[in-house]
Amino acid sequence: MTYYVGLDVSVESTAICVLDDIGNVEREFTAASHPDDLVTSLKPFADGIAAIGLEAGPLSEFLVAGLKQRGMDATLMETRRVHAALSAIPVKTDRKDARGIAELLRMGWFQPVHMKTPAARDLRLLLSARESLCRRIRDIDGSVRGLLRGFGLRIPTGARNRFCTLVRELIYGNPVLVETMTPLLNARDAVAKEFTELDKLVRDRSREDAVCRRLMTVPGVGAVVAMTFRAAVDDPARFPSSKAVGACFGLTPRRYQSGETDRVGSITKAGDASVRAALYEAAHVMLVRSTKWTSLKAWAMRVAVRRGAKRAKIALARKLAVIMHRMWMDGTEFRKS
Repeated sequence: MTYYVGLDVSVESTAICVLDDIGNVEREFTAASHPDDLVTSLKPFADGIAAIGLEAGPLSEFLVAGLKQRGMDATLMETRRVHAALSAIPVKTDRKDARGIAELLRMGWFQPVHMKTPAARDLRLLLSARESLCRRIRDIDGSVRGLLRGFGLRIPTGARNRFCTLVRELIYGNPVLVETMTPLLNARDAVAKEFTELDKLVRDRSREDAVCRRLMTVPGVGAVVAMTFRAAVDDPARFPSSKAVGACFGLTPRRYQSGETDRVGSITKAGDASVRAALYEAAHVMLVRSTKWTSLKAWAMRVAVRRGAKRAKIALARKLAVIMHRMWMDGTEFRKS
C-alpha cells in the first residue's frame, strides 16, 4: 500500500493525516512537533510512505532536516498555494488542514520550496539578527521624535549617527524631558553599539565570500544586498533560467485573465520580501546616488522617463536579479558597457 502523509505543524503539536493512493483516510492523529515523535508516530506506515508534505514555516526546515536524518524524506510546500487550496474548506481545523495537505501531495497540486543549505541558513540568521536590531533603532527614533514633537522640538532628518547627541542638545535645560528621554537614549546607544558590531560582522563575511565580492561589482550592490541575495538564492542551479529569479522574488507583474478581461497589475510580491527590498534598494542607489554611468543605468533612466521613477526602479531591480544570477552562474564580474 502507498501512503501520502500531510502534516499541519504548530509550535506544540502537529496534526497528521495518512491517505492511501486512492484518497481514503488511513489514519488521523496528532504528535508533538519534533522529528523523533513524528518518526515514531509514522513507523507503522514507514514501508509504504510515498511522500510526506508540510507547509513552509518557522519550524518546517527543522522538521524536514530531522526527518531526513532519520530516514524519512519530506517536502516543503509553497505556503500561498496551499493556503489558496485550503481556503475552499468551509470549516478550518488542524485535522482538515492536514488532510488537505495530504490530498494536495497525492494529486501533485503544489509547488515545492527549496530547502536551504546550512551555510545559507547561517547567513540568513546573521542578516535577520542585524535587521531586528535595525528595526529596534528605528522604533526608538520614531518614539523619541513623536514625544518631542509635542514640545515643538524637531530633530533633523538624516542624522542617524548623531541622533542621541542632537536630542540631548535639544532637551538640555528641561528637567522633565531629560528625565524622560535619558532611558530611551541610553537604550538606543546600547542597541546601536550591538548593531554596529553585527553590521561589521555581516560586511566582513560578505567581503570574505567570493560570490558576494563578485556581486558587489554591480553599481548599487553593497555587502548587505549581496549577502541577502546569496543567502536567498543559495543554489543558483535550481533556477531553470536567470529570468526565473525575478519571478521567484515577486518582481514580475501579476496578471488576471478571464474571458474578455485581461488585466496586468502591480508586481506579485511573491517569495522573500527581504530580497525584494534589497534589490529595490540597490536599484534606487544605482539610479539616484551612483555617479557611475552604465548602459544598465541608461536603460533604467529611459524607463523612468516613460513610466515614472518607481516603475523604473522595480524594472531595474528585476533586471539586477537576472544579471546577478547570471554573474554567479558564469563566474564573471559586472561589465559597465
